Amino acid sequence: MKKISLAVAAVVALSTSSVLAAGHHWGYSGEGAPEHWAELNPAFETCAKGVNQSPVNLRGFVEAELAPLDFNYTGLATEIENNGHTIQVHYAAGSTLKAAGKTFILKQFHFHSPSENQINGEHFPMEAHFVHADYQGNLAVVAVMFKVGDENKALKKLWRQMPGEEGKIGLASQVKAEELMPEDREYYRFNGSLTTPPCSEGVVWMVLKQPVSLSEAQLKQFTTVMGQPNNRPVQAVNARPILQ
Repeated sequence: MKKISLAVAAVVALSTSSVLAAGHHWGYSGEGAPEHWAELNPAFETCAKGVNQSPVNLRGFVEAELAPLDFNYTGLATEIENNGHTIQVHYAAGSTLKAAGKTFILKQFHFHSPSENQINGEHFPMEAHFVHADYQGNLAVVAVMFKVGDENKALKKLWRQMPGEEGKIGLASQVKAEELMPEDREYYRFNGSLTTPPCSEGVVWMVLKQPVSLSEAQLKQFTTVMGQPNNRPVQAVNARPILQ
C-alpha cells in the first residue's frame, strides 16, 4: 500500500479533529478559531507561515488558455457525515478528474457557509469543495458556489439524510457528485492550500465561475445543523496569479 501524505490524510479523514495539548480542537470560533490554528499544534504552523494559503478573494485575473476540466465521475455518494466542522459526503472509489495535466481521484466533498473563497469581493451563501488526490499525493479541489434561488434537487436528496448531530453518519445513496455542479464548467485556477488544519500547500484550486442554486430552506437547514459559520477568512494572495 502506498503511503499517503499528511495533506491527503487530512482531506480523506477531515472528520478527525486534532486534540490539542490544551484540550481544545480547531474550529471556527473561540480559542480554536482560524486566527489561533497555528498556535494550537506544531503541525498547524503552515496556517500562519504559509504564503500560498486558501481561501482567497479571486480578482485581478490573468488571461490563460485553461484546458477544459475532464470529469469522469462514475460512482455515487456512499455516506454523509456530520463531523462537527462540516457536512462531508464520502464517495465511491473510481471517479476521476483530469486537470492541470494530471488525473485525480475524487475522495469526498463537503460544504461551507458562507463561502470561503470570494469572487471580486463577493461572498456566496454556500460553497462546496470536491476534494481529489492523485497517486503521488497531490491534491486538487473543485469549488462550486451556491446562490439562493430554486430548490436544489441533489441537495434535497442529501439533506434528507443529513445527520443533525456531530459524529453521526448516514447513508447518502443515489446522489451523483456532478448533479451538484453547473452545466458551464468554466473556471478560475490558482495554487493554494487546504482551508482547514494542517493548511498544507501545493493544492490546485479550480473555482467554477457559474454558481448553482439552493433554496432558503436548504441553506437554513445546513446553517442550523452547523450552528455557526464554518468558513476560514480569505488569505493574502501575495504573488500568486489567478488564472481564467
